[in-house]
Amino acid sequence: MKSKELSQIKKMLQEQGYVDDGSIAMSIFLAMTLEKPLLVEGPAGVGKTEIAKVMAKAIQTELIRLQCYEGLDSTHALYEWNYQHQLLHLKMQEGKGESIESLEETIFSDKFLLKRPVLNAITHPDKNRFIA
Repeated sequence: MKSKELSQIKKMLQEQGYVDDGSIAMSIFLAMTLEKPLLVEGPAGVGKTEIAKVMAKAIQTELIRLQCYEGLDSTHALYEWNYQHQLLHLKMQEGKGESIESLEETIFSDKFLLKRPVLNAITHPDKNRFIA
């Protein structure tokens, strides 16, 4: 059964026009079987992003893209708080007598959270997703 799944991955890659040397299909197969991320590194232009694009298209799921660059920090990869929205909300609540605890609970809720690619991937309802 496992070899059948591996052959299906190879077939999916071929149907999308991706040329595979066998190691890529095996890596994808292992990542999907173990439900773990597949981290691909290499110089620009070797097809790292293309692997994710092809597989996302083949299994009809969303591609979540994180552009990596020198100086990228967790703030830009995970999440940020929408400070302007939080400040505006606090300003609008002035004088209404809301407790500090209640205000904190509100402004640190999902409503004020800007999800970045890694958090989107982690919280995505479809467990078969690809990040590039």
